[in-house]
Amino acid sequence: MTTKTLRLILGDQLNASHSWYREVDDSVIYVLAELHQEQQYVKHHVQKIVAFFLSMQRFAEALRQAGHQVLLLDLDDTAEFVDLPALLAELCKRHHIDCLEYQRPDEYRLVEQMRSLDVPVASINEVDTEHFYLPFDEIDDYFSADTAVRMETFYRKMRARFDVLMDDAEPLGGQWNFDADNRNKLKQSDLADIPAALLFESNIQPILSRLERHNIEYFGVIDNGLSWPTSRQEARQLLAFFCAHCLPKFGRFQDAMTAKSDSAWSLYHSRLSFALNAKIIDPKTVITKAIEAHRARPDEIDLAQIEGFVRQILGWREFVRGIYWVNMPTYSERNALEASNALPAYFWNGETKMRCMQFSLGQSLEHAYAHHIQRLMVIGNFCLLTGMHPDAVDAWYLGVYIDAIEWVEMPNTRGMCQFSDGGLVASKPYAASGSYINRMSDYCGDCHYAVKKKVGEDACPFNSLYWHFMHRHRDRFGNNPRIGMVYRNLDKMDEALRAETLERAEVLMADLDSL
Repeated sequence: MTTKTLRLILGDQLNASHSWYREVDDSVIYVLAELHQEQQYVKHHVQKIVAFFLSMQRFAEALRQAGHQVLLLDLDDTAEFVDLPALLAELCKRHHIDCLEYQRPDEYRLVEQMRSLDVPVASINEVDTEHFYLPFDEIDDYFSADTAVRMETFYRKMRARFDVLMDDAEPLGGQWNFDADNRNKLKQSDLADIPAALLFESNIQPILSRLERHNIEYFGVIDNGLSWPTSRQEARQLLAFFCAHCLPKFGRFQDAMTAKSDSAWSLYHSRLSFALNAKIIDPKTVITKAIEAHRARPDEIDLAQIEGFVRQILGWREFVRGIYWVNMPTYSERNALEASNALPAYFWNGETKMRCMQFSLGQSLEHAYAHHIQRLMVIGNFCLLTGMHPDAVDAWYLGVYIDAIEWVEMPNTRGMCQFSDGGLVASKPYAASGSYINRMSDYCGDCHYAVKKKVGEDACPFNSLYWHFMHRHRDRFGNNPRIGMVYRNLDKMDEALRAETLERAEVLMADLDSL
């Protein structure tokens, strides 16, 4: 008798190159399912939900066209099941399944759920997703629980191991990191050169109707269809567009922010993060194509541009995955700075007088996207300075951004943004006053608040909040060599001004919703 196998494909496992699909086997059924449990553990941006559902639908269609048996279940089909295990148990019974197989989930909660399955089958097999550079079983070779690991060290090991931008044993160009060359602010004369984002069109009304029919709660807006890539073909089109039009200036302006361009939300960023994290496109393809573009046009795409891009994927993306897995599940409970405040209402509507926050939050709510400096040094910085509880920060970031899956989101928020992990990710808190935002953006010029003022009702809130943060955490950071100058400057500050600055911050902290 032929053994019947059910293979589960989660919404972030849309890897068409997986070895599962190399041969067509009539005894194998592939199942993709819109799950109610995935809409309930956190409230998501509507574009995020739609992007995953549409991508799953298109992936199922591609598998069918390749000859595979596919079971695509929507919210109507799964409504009666309390969770994924209940659904799988019923499917295995209904289809007389002998073997259940699944790719290892990239979120801890789902791994725990899958490894505790009680389904009526003879065997359950877990396989790798075949997506990342670093094999899952080798994470422990590079990371240890409760131990700080620096991204730069890890990144250099990855470069050498996978022979990326290397000249034998040395980094191409004689240096590993060109970050110092990639911190330019966009001048007025640069704005006209920013390319318009490549957008895609799709019919999303059936999905929106299902969300309404099942009372799925979400936030954010979605207009004129979904503009994100939801198939491998579209992801490759976006990669080609990035290499042709954005990569030549990517590194130079990767930290820049502006409110004065129709393409301010996209700038020179690849916007491939959703497709990468859903595994619609793989990191090796992205890096290989980008390096090929650099080699074909070295005068147009210099080494600093390509290195900055490679560092984000081969370095940072692989790094936070390692931090996540080696430290879970206790990583999700860390709150080293004992932050306890709730998020202000403008995190859900963007209605604040702080122009940097207004623009970054508004963009996040409109596009389900913001680039790394907006996430870290505007929104994340504000959360850090004001002591927002890391649980609330995690939930907001996980819900609002289209590319947010817990393995990549949590180390970025609880680690990099909030220092809640006590320094496992970052060697210092990424705290900054308004001067940093002013240096990297044009947000401050038309702001209600004055970026150069520390005190007074019209003073930039980031300024007094910055000094208040440093003051209240002096016992922890006072001896940190990376920020020693901050405390020397605090001590040199006029005593009356220092007192007034700290008092101003206390007033702001007492009524953050009014900012």
